[in-house]
Amino acid sequence: MTQVSRPRRFITRRSPIHGNGVFAISAIARGEHIIQYKGKLLIQAEADELYGDGGETGHTFLFTLNDDYVIDANQQGNSARWINHGCTPNCRAVVEESAGGDRRRDKVMIEAIRAIKPGEELTYDYGIVLEVPHTTRLKKLWICRCGSPQCTGTLLKPKR
Repeated sequence: MTQVSRPRRFITRRSPIHGNGVFAISAIARGEHIIQYKGKLLIQAEADELYGDGGETGHTFLFTLNDDYVIDANQQGNSARWINHGCTPNCRAVVEESAGGDRRRDKVMIEAIRAIKPGEELTYDYGIVLEVPHTTRLKKLWICRCGSPQCTGTLLKPKR
């Protein structure tokens, strides 16, 4: 079977939001899967041992996959790790559960929630929930620079 290669739909470059970003180079349709968020699979205890609870740096490439596993895009990560947070995002992260029920095979797909034009930066709401009080210092560490008129000023969400 011959594999058909699809044209690249995005590029990674410096972002006006923060550091690197991912930008569409061709039109992306609403509902389209853009990229899988990849990295080394860790259990939460391993992630905590490597990085602490993440609340002290204001930066992470960790993505909670399910109750058992975390994806660490610092290790074996791909371009999806450079997609920035946005308060009015054009994408969302969708956890797709493994058909066989093996939680290690669950995956995270970045999906367009609206049509995206060439040149637009891809963003999704990180939805970061920390189980510690949201102090002024933490809010400053997790400051949002998305530039949206609806910007909340922080990547932190209220505790569930």
